[in-house]
Amino acid sequence: MTYATATFSTESEIIPRAPSWVTTGRAETLEDVAFLSGAALSHLHLALEREEVPRALLRDRLSLAAAEACVVVSGRPERAADLRDAVHLLRPGDLPGPAGETCLAWRHAVERPISVAALHRALPHLDAVSIAGWIDAGEGAPTTRAAKVLEAVLVQVPRAEASALILADSALAQALGWDHVVPLLAAGLKRTDLRKRGDDLRLACHRALAASALEAVRLAADLARRAAHLKAVAPKLRAKGAGEAVEMFLTRDAVAPSALPLPDRAARRLCDRLVDLGAVRELTGRDSFRLYGVSA
Repeated sequence: MTYATATFSTESEIIPRAPSWVTTGRAETLEDVAFLSGAALSHLHLALEREEVPRALLRDRLSLAAAEACVVVSGRPERAADLRDAVHLLRPGDLPGPAGETCLAWRHAVERPISVAALHRALPHLDAVSIAGWIDAGEGAPTTRAAKVLEAVLVQVPRAEASALILADSALAQALGWDHVVPLLAAGLKRTDLRKRGDDLRLACHRALAASALEAVRLAADLARRAAHLKAVAPKLRAKGAGEAVEMFLTRDAVAPSALPLPDRAARRLCDRLVDLGAVRELTGRDSFRLYGVSA
């Protein structure tokens, strides 16, 4: 497998910056906040169309942030590093625990194109008929539809915040014409926001999306630079299976050496080599049970 050599030095070379009135705009009314969130989502839509952006990797990284936000809402102590461990160091037959289950649900939700079957795979505790009804429940503009789905799920299944947010982001993605779920709402909504209803919830969703969409654009630009560097150094890797390993790093937020298609010692050497080349980072700071990824 070969990769074209490409390097990027500034964010503007990959994704144009959002206008200052989008990034610094202050709005109080529903109409003004809706305008800013629409502009931010439009900017993200353009970013997702760029070939340089590793979209699967971006979705996986955003799913981790969404899972962490949901865990915070639930009152549990786990954070991103704990969630990575719960998912990537899980042994066959082990249970991931409540926080790990939340993280796996988000990861499964973003992996495949949106469909009732894919969402049921991510949320097996919900029946497929209910999922189909919920994601079709919203009407109107994309954020309005997402807010209606979020409210409908939370009314019918109280305390199912993660499921409600996954389905709301699914409705949002469908309304925007995206094939996959792009986690946005969870990272921007507070626990108190999830108790709101009607226009108050819609306003909270607009505020959340105005911030999280711009953060997703920033992350997309950062990951595009890192992915370009990884592709550039890939020809220097001589290990058999290195090409497949690179593909894994280009689609996953974190990778354990044991998950790579190489013998254990060769996998660890490959990870160390990629760290030396500045292409991936060791994410845990540990001497054992390490995880690696192109993002911090």
